Amino acid sequence: MRLRFTSLLTALPPVAAFTRHVRATSGVPPTFGRPFCTRATASTATASASARVPASASASAEEARSFVNAVNSDYEELHRAFEMQFWGTKMALGDASYSVMELTRTKGAMEGFLADEAKLAKVRELLSTLPEDDSTIVTLRMLERTFKCYIMESQEARELRSAATAIEGHLESERNELVLGATIGGRFEEMSSVGLRSRLRVDPDGVVRRACYDGLTKIGDFVVENGFVELVRTRNAMAKTLGYQDYYDYKVTQAEGFGKDELFVILDRLEEGTRPIMEAARTRFADEKGGAEALAPWNSSFLMAGDVTRKMDKYFPFEKAIEQWGRSFAAMNIVYRGATMDLDLLDRKRKYSNGFCHWPQPAWVRPDGSLQPATTHFTSLADPSAVGSGMTGLTTLMHEAGHAAHFANIAMPSPLFAQERAPTSVAYAELQSMFLDALVGDAAWRAKYAISRDGEPLPWNLVQEDLEASHPYKVFGLRGMIAVSYFEKALYEMADEDVSAESIKALANEVEQKIQGGLSARPLLSVPHLLSDEASCYYHGYVLAEMGVHQTREFFLERDGFVVDNPQIGPTLTKNFWRPGNSEPFLDLVQKCTGRPLSGEAWITALRQDVGELVAAEKEAYENARAEAEGSVPTEEIDLDMRIRIVDGDEILADTAEDGSFLTTCAKFEKYVRERYSQPV
Repeated sequence: MRLRFTSLLTALPPVAAFTRHVRATSGVPPTFGRPFCTRATASTATASASARVPASASASAEEARSFVNAVNSDYEELHRAFEMQFWGTKMALGDASYSVMELTRTKGAMEGFLADEAKLAKVRELLSTLPEDDSTIVTLRMLERTFKCYIMESQEARELRSAATAIEGHLESERNELVLGATIGGRFEEMSSVGLRSRLRVDPDGVVRRACYDGLTKIGDFVVENGFVELVRTRNAMAKTLGYQDYYDYKVTQAEGFGKDELFVILDRLEEGTRPIMEAARTRFADEKGGAEALAPWNSSFLMAGDVTRKMDKYFPFEKAIEQWGRSFAAMNIVYRGATMDLDLLDRKRKYSNGFCHWPQPAWVRPDGSLQPATTHFTSLADPSAVGSGMTGLTTLMHEAGHAAHFANIAMPSPLFAQERAPTSVAYAELQSMFLDALVGDAAWRAKYAISRDGEPLPWNLVQEDLEASHPYKVFGLRGMIAVSYFEKALYEMADEDVSAESIKALANEVEQKIQGGLSARPLLSVPHLLSDEASCYYHGYVLAEMGVHQTREFFLERDGFVVDNPQIGPTLTKNFWRPGNSEPFLDLVQKCTGRPLSGEAWITALRQDVGELVAAEKEAYENARAEAEGSVPTEEIDLDMRIRIVDGDEILADTAEDGSFLTTCAKFEKYVRERYSQPV
């Protein structure tokens, strides 16, 4: 789940201008993704294109189509096998076929297929001989980028990669078995990391909050003593063998197409520009909330949100979240083109401690022109009995459903255009989901969709209270986000002999103090992204994406005058962002949609807005939305063009294919949640 924030420096240069510099100096268009790419080959991304000559008998168009079809078919099968293992192990399903060993094997098989040097050589041969207008050229170029990101020419690097994968699998397996909780009133109360964070935000008892914070810090203690030290060293050794500065440099080069040094030119200016805003906000917060103790990590999140979160809680009943998501997306004309989605939304023991959305079946256009719909696996960690869980669960649902809508609408001639790894940009993927989950904070959206079990809409006075309580402190969210990037940067820059359990914990505390001004309510070592290869050294993508969110919202407001329930959003996002998949660079897609290069200007405008002005504007939007809602009858038919199965581990709770309609499935899930968690009907 993303954090929403609205603070940015005033002097941040447009990222597009920076990227033009990168292109000019490297000769490389941005490439995207997570897995691998050697320094030696990264500088020759477009060499084959420049060497293209007219078609010859040795590489016919028919040969190219046959090659592409074989790659597509083989990859699709390997991708599905890995993703099913990923889902089964992360969800702790009971089927004995799911295991960490099989997860490691299927991941290795998929990545081994993509790391086949013979395939890259064949792609380059075809590109050098086919005419520019051949129908397979776009796909071959994508395959070249993809294969280059996986191929490791060094046997040593391949061995280190395998070792890192094994360490990671063991660590995540052990982490899934970790029993978390807090000692409250002399008795240990078991809670997941999500439960601990939720209790930290809303419990009025400071002693309880301190216990929950202490519970969260146990994650870091466990991680550094169970393989993370070895994982850091092994990842770094692999990256350096490939010619990178370190693992962070390796990851960001693949994710965004430029290296660590260039990225931190942007982030350093962001950090320096927002530091005075953070310091002023911390001073104001302490003055308003009773002194320096208010800034303690077990107090800050509660004092900022606890009271208003508790007041708003009844207007965000978790069991209604799926219906409200469906209604909101349907109003924006967002569809899923025949996709199937499994939703595992409820928290439980041994379940992976972070929401995610993956695709065992990517959407793509088959050789006969028919669409292969996506299959989506989507999870969150909701505890409907916890205060604040409804809003948290709904925001996560909107976020991950945004990812699902994006990937379901990709329409390109290979499944490799529609998967979340290389060569897909982190910022590109996160912009789509962050744009859609941002709606939950809009007064107009809340006026229509924040409805209590009794049918009472969220009153304006609570919307106003929330705005006034949170707007001056949005910078805290931003600082928390960039802290992850600064921690990982410093972590992978440590000398190998200096990496130890104690040094990692000390570094985490040091970064929290420097970047966030004090210890964080979300300890850095509790962030699950650190452990996973796919998600590590990833958080910078959220920052770039948030810039895109503000710019895209500004575009819709200027063009259409509104965002909430705008029926042009689905078609516009589909055409400009979703359909191309990873065939076009993130920055180009932003400019194509909004008409401007990506910059921080729209974000800065939001940051500078006076609280009084913001409240006045949001009140008008709220009143207009309420008038519209009261003057219409809710539709009884919601069609997202998708089959939805709601599951809880191995148990199927509801299924549109059996229940007959989206709203019937929602009602069945709603009934289950109320009965299981003793919610009033």
